[in-house]
Amino acid sequence: MSKKAFIFPGQGSQYVGMAKDLYENSVEAKEMIKTADNAIGVNLSYIMFNGPEEELKQTEFTQPAIFLHSVVLSSLIRTLRPDAVAGHSLGEYSALVAAGAIQFYEAIKLVRQRGLAMQYAGKVMRGTMAAIIGLEQEVVDDVCKQASEVGIVQCANYNSPGQIVISGSVDGVYKAMEICKSKGAKLVKELVVSGAFHSPLMEPAVEKLSVALEQTNFYEPRIPVYSNVTAKPFNNKDEIKNLLLQQLNAPVRWQEIIVNMINDGIEEFYEIGPGKVLQGLVKRINPKVKCFGIDTYSDVYNYL
Repeated sequence: MSKKAFIFPGQGSQYVGMAKDLYENSVEAKEMIKTADNAIGVNLSYIMFNGPEEELKQTEFTQPAIFLHSVVLSSLIRTLRPDAVAGHSLGEYSALVAAGAIQFYEAIKLVRQRGLAMQYAGKVMRGTMAAIIGLEQEVVDDVCKQASEVGIVQCANYNSPGQIVISGSVDGVYKAMEICKSKGAKLVKELVVSGAFHSPLMEPAVEKLSVALEQTNFYEPRIPVYSNVTAKPFNNKDEIKNLLLQQLNAPVRWQEIIVNMINDGIEEFYEIGPGKVLQGLVKRINPKVKCFGIDTYSDVYNYL
């Protein structure tokens, strides 16, 4: 039997109509989605199913929406039994639920608070992010150091070879973009985001998320959950809160996570949730491993 990993997407994978077919075709999905709406006191399912897109794109709704879609799917296909899990930024929360380290009801409330905290930080500490394609990790790290003379900027996501996202103050990011272009990057593109995620500008969110984390119960994960901050599995439940807090302003080490999982024997990756972003990244990191996506009810049905 091949060893399997479930991987969970982060912000940016949302789309209007997400999880609607799950709600309509599965009693379990319907109950979980209703439970989520009640837990956070927001008609989240309406925004997911009907939009408008502008509302769904707001961090406070995007994060619980993607989380909910992912967690419902992983519950419906639990007989697949992954050997390990990981999630990209927000997706780490979905991974922790799949591994039994947080209960769904508490996790949806925590993710809602995370979304609100990050949206707040984006308003009080304005910043931006940019994708850099075609430069080595060391080069981009070096560029960020140079550009830091004019403003805060650092690598936010090490996604795959030659695909890195930078984050920070507008001046810092623009300066880094300019230097990356001069160094021959294939593509340098500012991203449409509501804050400088995974940078020191997320500091105002740390305090708010810290309060929410203190109110959440964590349990020992049943299977390895690879941390965004360390790219290695969490050692125990006591370090989960601390690493989730660090995750707000530390880079997502996605490429390292996938390499470590493959080195630990994972041969099949299942992206659980909206979109196909992570499948693309995994294929770029290692074209030999198998990748699958589970997003819709028909995808679930194929694996039942």
